[in-house]
Amino acid sequence: MTGIDDLPIRAELRGKSPYGAPQLDVPVRLNTNENPYPLPEELVRRIAERVAEAARTLNRYPDRDAVALRAALARYLTGTTGYETDPGQVWAANGSNEVIQQLLQTFGGPGRTAIGFEPSYSMHGLIARGTGTGWLSGPRREDFTIDTGAAVRTIAERRPEVVFVCSPNNPTGTAVDRETVIELYEAAQAAGPSMVIVDEAYGEFSHRPSLLPLLDGRPNLVVTRTMSKAFGAAGLRLGYLAADPAVVDAVQLVRLPYHLSAVTQATALAALEHTGTLLGYVERLKDERDRLVRELRAIGCEVTDSDANFVQFGFFDDAHAMWQALLEHGVLVRDNGVPGWLRVSTGTPEENDAFLDAVRAVTKETTR
Repeated sequence: MTGIDDLPIRAELRGKSPYGAPQLDVPVRLNTNENPYPLPEELVRRIAERVAEAARTLNRYPDRDAVALRAALARYLTGTTGYETDPGQVWAANGSNEVIQQLLQTFGGPGRTAIGFEPSYSMHGLIARGTGTGWLSGPRREDFTIDTGAAVRTIAERRPEVVFVCSPNNPTGTAVDRETVIELYEAAQAAGPSMVIVDEAYGEFSHRPSLLPLLDGRPNLVVTRTMSKAFGAAGLRLGYLAADPAVVDAVQLVRLPYHLSAVTQATALAALEHTGTLLGYVERLKDERDRLVRELRAIGCEVTDSDANFVQFGFFDDAHAMWQALLEHGVLVRDNGVPGWLRVSTGTPEENDAFLDAVRAVTKETTR
């Protein structure tokens, strides 16, 4: 049989593996940063109503520009961040990953480079590779914060066309100071000018305000977000960005025609009608996340301060062995390959209790 290496694929794709976390059937799955709470029944009914309306015209293409959805997203951003957002500043696609892909198709590509500060969201580098964009790994300190001075020097020397900043950062959970973003933006403009993309996929879970107000006066700044996490809609696949309207015009040069289905748009609009209820779940998860931090530290684990819906914990001589031991106790967490560290998503109180019990049990077993 033909193998992948027998195909005439691009050289930079050879020997690579696709992105993905293990999908294992275990009692407690806390490895993919999903919101553990199902959508409320009243929202499920509203989705069914909106989708039924959309189904009556599925013989026609959907609204190519998703005007109603972008207007609703702009209202949501205005109401939750305090930053007056115009619909012309918003663009939506199939998950924030497609938003990032469109940005790299527009501002990256062959002969251009992007930089991220690792460990960070691995899809930034993977999407860069998929779009033919060169990838640079920028520096972080031992506490996983961005070494601003070193980052500014790297930007000045390497002159990347795209700079990624993840806040809160995945997998560490650390948020980024607005002053850091401003310094990186100014360095990128002096070296480029370059686009700076702030990934706020977990923004609703942060103790800090959104970085969205930094868009004022910074036409090369983009903030990306998603409905997968705070909205508990990972299966919807809806991400969006906010930026200068010129950026929205630019990404439409590469978007596929009618890329957002009528069903996706209808479902997202229904979810945006229930933001109060959904953000109530976010508050529960923030409380549970903070409890995980306290309890893990009480057990004796090192824990990175988290502004997301997950917690990075360690420090283990063999993180993968710890991952396996927790799995044998029926709990699946994420081994991101960060030496000595694992990541656990915040679940329901019952799931979190099971996880903490497993950590205690494994810790006792390994210290006998």
